[in-house]
Amino acid sequence: MAERRIGSSFAAVGFALGALALAGHFAFSALQGDFGLFRRLKAEAQAEELGAELASLRAEIARMENLTHRLSDNHLDLDLLDERARRVLGVIRTDEIVIR
Repeated sequence: MAERRIGSSFAAVGFALGALALAGHFAFSALQGDFGLFRRLKAEAQAEELGAELASLRAEIARMENLTHRLSDNHLDLDLLDERARRVLGVIRTDEIVIR
C-alpha cells in the first residue's frame, strides 16, 4: 500500500510540474513569441514612426506639386521663376551687388 501511495504522489507531482511547464511556455510565448505582447508594442511603435514619415513625405509631395504648378505654362509665377533661375543658374541682375 505504501508503494501505491508513493507512485501516485510521484504522478501528481509529475502532472503538476508538466502543467506548470506548459503554462510557463504559453506565458513566455504570449510575451516573447512571434505574436506576443513585446512584438506587438514594437510593431505599434514602428507604425507610428512610419505614419510620421508618411506625413512628412506627403507634405514634401504637396510642396513639389505646388512648385510644379507655379512653374507650369498655365500658371507662371515670375517671382518663383526668378528665384529658381538665380539659385540654379547663378544669375543676377546688373544692378545687384553680391555680398559674401
